[in-house]
Parts: sequence; C-alpha cells; structure tokens
Amino acid sequence: MKRGHQITMKEIAKKLGVSVSTISRALKDSPELHPETKRKIVEMAKEMNYQPNLLAQSLRISRSKTLGVIVPEITSHFFASCISGIQDFANKRGYNVMICQSNESLDQEKANIRALVSSQVDGLLISLSRETNQFDHLHELYNREINFVLFDRVHEDIPVSKVTFNDAGGAYQVTHHLLEGNNRRIVYVSGPEDMYISKKRKEGYLKALAEYEIQEDPYLIKISDLTLEDNVRIAKEISEMKPRPDAVFCMIDPVAVDVLTQWKSMGIKIPEDMALAGFTNNPTSAVVEPPLTTVSQPGYEMGKLAVTHLLDQLDGLASEDPISIVLETTLVPRKSSQHFEAKK
Repeated sequence: MKRGHQITMKEIAKKLGVSVSTISRALKDSPELHPETKRKIVEMAKEMNYQPNLLAQSLRISRSKTLGVIVPEITSHFFASCISGIQDFANKRGYNVMICQSNESLDQEKANIRALVSSQVDGLLISLSRETNQFDHLHELYNREINFVLFDRVHEDIPVSKVTFNDAGGAYQVTHHLLEGNNRRIVYVSGPEDMYISKKRKEGYLKALAEYEIQEDPYLIKISDLTLEDNVRIAKEISEMKPRPDAVFCMIDPVAVDVLTQWKSMGIKIPEDMALAGFTNNPTSAVVEPPLTTVSQPGYEMGKLAVTHLLDQLDGLASEDPISIVLETTLVPRKSSQHFEAKK
C-alpha cells in the first residue's frame, strides 16, 4: 500500500465481499443490520486503519446544490437533448447544473473533471469522449468516493451506475431491416473500436447477419475517427469496393450524412445503387435527400433518468450500489433504405 494512502469504504467492501452501502450503514451503527455483520465490518475497518473522510462528509453535509455535466459536444442534437433532460429534472430538485464539453478530447475530459471537482459540485454526470481509452481519472473519482454516473458512452469496468441504450438491439434492428430488403453485402462503419457504442452496435450488426447465416467479413467493417475528412475517405473507399456493397450502416447519423453527401457528389444514387442507414435520429437525417433510415434514441429520457438516479443516491433515496439502466431504441425506416425488387 502506498504511503499516505487513505483507506476507503469501497476497499473495505471489496475485502469483505459486501456492498458499499452495507459498509456505510454498519459504520453508522444502523439498526437495520445484523449485529454480527456490523461487528465484522467494524473490526475490518479497524484492521485496515480506516479513517472517515471528514472533508467528503463535510461536503456532503454542506452541499453546493450544483451538479457537473461533461459531454463530448454540446452542439450535438442528441447531447443537447440529454442536457435538457438533466437540467429540467435537476432544477425540479433544487439543483443547478454546470456543463462542460470535452470536444472529444481525453485531456479536456480530465481537465473538465478537475475543474468541476475543484468547484465542489455534489456529483458528476459523464459521457466519455471518443479519445477515452484509458480510465485512471475515473478510477480516481471512484476511489475518492465522489458520486458520478456514466451515460451513453460508458466504460463497463468502472463500478458506478450507468444509463445506456440497447445499442446492440438498435443496430440489430437496422441491420435486420437492411437484410429484409435483400441486401446481403452490408458494410458497418464503426467509430473508434474502444468506444462502448462502437462495440455494442457492431455486436447487433453481427447478430443480424448470423441470423441470415452470413459470416463476419472484416473487409466490410470500416473504422472512422468520426471526423468529416475520415468519413469522406471511407465513403470513397466503399464506392470503389468490388463487388460493391448492397448497403451501408453507419454507427451514427453524422457519419451517414457525410457518406450520403459524398456519394451524391460522385453520382451514386441512394438507395438504387446502395442503401444507407444511420443511428441516432438527428434532425438532419429527416431533411437530407433522400431522408435517412435511422434509429431513434430518447436523449431527453436518458438525461432525466441519469440525473434522477444521481440525485437519489445523493439524497439517500437509492442504494450506493451501482445499477445499469438500459433504454430501448426504435427503428425509423425512411427512403434511403427503400426496398427494390431489383436487388436479389
């Protein structure tokens, strides 16, 4: 153990194989617990030289009534919807919200966390940047017993509550829809492979292919860094594939819109030459020509549930033990994937 390391309730809980909330109740001499359970916990706390974090306790007692929110980009329709849900339901509970954007940068994400913690927010709601592929800063938050909830873009190994969509289910829906249109060579355009949503949406894509007895073809899986330049590169690359794919499923709508725009400039007709689909149901997806088949995600509902759970934890209305909240998605079929009898 490092010199000067302060033992946390989480470490005692891990040692005894119980929940943090059980440790907390035992150290507060709660009558809800069996005396023998309390005795074991108190003895272990003494053995491990546990000292209550008086600063953290003080901050919990004298709250700032402010929450910190970190999103990859504020201008995104989806994240704007999440923020709207967070703000509305935080305000109803008497809390203010400080909003930061990481601009898809790991370094900026870390700087945002430091700034918000220094501002003594009562808790954090975090959606990870596309660059976030190491998680020491989140483990540090957890070890310091700072309350936070991850939403949408999460990391599965951090033992905190998470609010996500059924990303695999949504990707399955849209891939199955493309397969029903007699498309068999379907490209999946993924984001960075470390991203939770990239992995989950690929999982749903592969599940739908497997049901049609189509094996995974690495040649049909393209990785974008989600920038315009890379999306254009991939659009050109797909157009030159031989044989040309029947359809393309892009992990998020902005990628699909960039692909559609590039193809139109090259004289490629959608869906006659290739069908196209996205994911997120951004407003742009309904007004491009042809309108884009996509998957709808209730961002406002996600923000509402994430902030409500965080506040319930802070107010002692929910267990400190982590939970996973998974929201369902809805397929939105449009002209970009319209079925054509010519496709066999």
